[in-house]
Amino acid sequence: MIECRRCPRLVAWREEVARTRRAAFHNQTYWGRPVPAFGDPDPRLLVVGLAPAAHGGNRTGRMFTGDRSGDWLYRALFRAGFASQPESIARDDGLTLRDCLITAAVHCAPPGNQPLPAERANCQPYLEAELALTLRVRVIVALGGFAWTHVLRVLEGRGWRMQKPRPAFAHGVESEATRPEDEATEPVRLLASYHPSQQNTFTGTLTEEMFDRVWARARELIG
Repeated sequence: MIECRRCPRLVAWREEVARTRRAAFHNQTYWGRPVPAFGDPDPRLLVVGLAPAAHGGNRTGRMFTGDRSGDWLYRALFRAGFASQPESIARDDGLTLRDCLITAAVHCAPPGNQPLPAERANCQPYLEAELALTLRVRVIVALGGFAWTHVLRVLEGRGWRMQKPRPAFAHGVESEATRPEDEATEPVRLLASYHPSQQNTFTGTLTEEMFDRVWARARELIG
């Protein structure tokens, strides 16, 4: 994945950001490549975000690391027992995830945090592969409407049996889907959450109490 150059616009942007850097990080070497999934390789909880932040994951090389969204996410995962510590600062900070894997719909930082449809499609095989490799996943949490729609699209495209009608995105919405090969097993539960972006957290659209309820529900479903 980290050698992928399928999307010329994203390649140009991630590398330009890595060259110019933000003033606060002028002495750091940016990752500047696709950011792979992070966490437990055999999880029961899969978290899907939008894409790495230009000066977060694109700088540090780890999902939701080094930015305000990551601060919110890892504090909540720590409180729910999925993370070993509440901070995620750098790839070598000692953080580990328990029973949880974090990935994204798009693995390169997009300009304006807005991937194009073709870029989303180019990255889709990575999520499909992750779903095929994580057969113990019982809960998928989608952070934001983009991730929610993308997850449902990917599952439908891979032949998963989906709950009908498809639920529209809203914070706290739940749905379910069953792997095509799992005739006798319980379905995977899908949970929607507002993305912990500054746009949502600074305005109070997403509060820590609201966010904690999502992870408490995921913990309840996993057992």
